[in-house]
Amino acid sequence: MANLHIILHQPQIPQNTGNIGRLCAFTKLHLHLIHPLGFKITDKQLKRSGMDYWEQLDITHYDNWQSFADSKKRPERVWLLTTKAKKSYWDVQINNGDGLLFGNEGHGLPENIHRWAGDEFRITIPSYNDKLRSLNLATSVGIAAYEALRQLR
Repeated sequence: MANLHIILHQPQIPQNTGNIGRLCAFTKLHLHLIHPLGFKITDKQLKRSGMDYWEQLDITHYDNWQSFADSKKRPERVWLLTTKAKKSYWDVQINNGDGLLFGNEGHGLPENIHRWAGDEFRITIPSYNDKLRSLNLATSVGIAAYEALRQLR
């Protein structure tokens, strides 16, 4: 079984986080939530989109970015998924124990986290339409998670 981590930095939309939680429960991936969140874990929208799976979810909460970065529970190698990377997620080798880090729906990730990751660990999901900014967060997590699982199978 793959040991893979999905990391959400300050997610804002409960339905996205609920769907991602459901995906993580279904695939037995570890979910890391970096606070503050834009909602309460008990939100009705979160429950509707995945809360019935929440009890089966392997999840860790962090008060802020620094508590995640300093944590012994965080994955050693973290891939930052961003529209600002030049390297495709198809062009990297995901290893067992790696983490996939995603920014929030409104702002992505702050510059200090981009610097923390470095260019080597910044990857993107290719876009075929330059007129659109990005994919939905839950969609992006699903795409990247299943590519990582494919590599680790």
